[in-house]
Amino acid sequence: MIEDEKKKIILNVRNILDEYPRAGYSDMAFENEIEKLVMQQVGKQYCSAIEKAEMVRQVFSAYRGLDILDSILSDATITEVMINGPDKIFVEKSGRVRRIDAHFEDEKRLADIIQRIVAKAGREVSRSSPIVDTRLEDGSRVNIVLPPISLVGPVVTIRKFSKTPMTIEKLIEYGSITQEIADVLKVLVESRYNIFVCGGTGSGKTTFLNALSNYIPADERVITIEDSAELQITHVDNLISMETRNSNSSGEGEIVIKELIKSSLRMRPDRIIVGEVRGEEALDMLQAMNTGHDGSLSTGHANSTKDMLSRLESMVLQGASGMPLPAIRSQISSALDIIIHLSRLRDHSRKTMEITEVLELVNGEYRLNPLYVFEEDEFSSEEKVSGKLVRTKNPLHNVLKLQLAGKKITI
Repeated sequence: MIEDEKKKIILNVRNILDEYPRAGYSDMAFENEIEKLVMQQVGKQYCSAIEKAEMVRQVFSAYRGLDILDSILSDATITEVMINGPDKIFVEKSGRVRRIDAHFEDEKRLADIIQRIVAKAGREVSRSSPIVDTRLEDGSRVNIVLPPISLVGPVVTIRKFSKTPMTIEKLIEYGSITQEIADVLKVLVESRYNIFVCGGTGSGKTTFLNALSNYIPADERVITIEDSAELQITHVDNLISMETRNSNSSGEGEIVIKELIKSSLRMRPDRIIVGEVRGEEALDMLQAMNTGHDGSLSTGHANSTKDMLSRLESMVLQGASGMPLPAIRSQISSALDIIIHLSRLRDHSRKTMEITEVLELVNGEYRLNPLYVFEEDEFSSEEKVSGKLVRTKNPLHNVLKLQLAGKKITI
């Protein structure tokens, strides 16, 4: 059957359904009804079973699913979807972004899908409150920006959720780290070192955090705090996952990360994992690390290890503007044990660039002790980055936690 005929059948079925009282139908009953209508419209024309099923799926998605997003999200090779208004849709495949030949009928149709997304997650978005972070039912992270903030129409960015949790073994397979480094990280997590993962946008911070979390002992009580729940910790029974909430249309009911961290401290956690620190909640996170919640993990946006320390200072000042800089630096240096810096390189690959120990301040300045640094080898070119993390000659200074955990490994 030619494409134009299929589009005509789909349109006819939708016109009929627009007159239906659809609310009383279950998903299965509604899909069966669509199938009957499609068969009626096909009539005596030749149409394969695959073509019929595809037409039924498209009609069903338009009413109960996410329209063309359903087919886009079902493509396992797509890692990110970027919708810039109804007519421009971009996807990321293999680290590269390209525009696809798909579009929504109009801006109203896209707006309807957006409302369907936020409603399922119990969130709200409107012209008066035009920005929201939410997630799909499968856990994919969604950011939405509506007009008048967006000048190109509704903007939707979806970071797809991996159906299988990230593991250290996969990071080794991808060449991000080596088995030797994985063994070291395992010991550091088990010994309750406070670890901070930093990097630029799309560098794999949450992915790395997911992998590290697999080393948390299964008998501990763990609390995760995120804007939109993404972490996949499956081996810990005593797990509490919390996510923030935007304010409603009346400007009420907002719950921010800062409040969730404070609440988590009253839940007797062994560890606290904050998906991403980006504002005044940094001070609460640091204080938690400094007051008996060793082994906590978090991430932040930064282009280098030193840049992350500067950004943390700025974040703390957002919530405690009168706090002197020496006191802030003291909080940071005593709270953080290890910083792992990730980067997305020129060939779009994601690499671990540095694993650094944070030492005590000297004359009010940070002292960093790089343990592993990424070095390119002779096989690198402009198109392809080749290299690996190399162990420096610097020994690990803070060995007290290793000793308390009874670990004999030399790092």
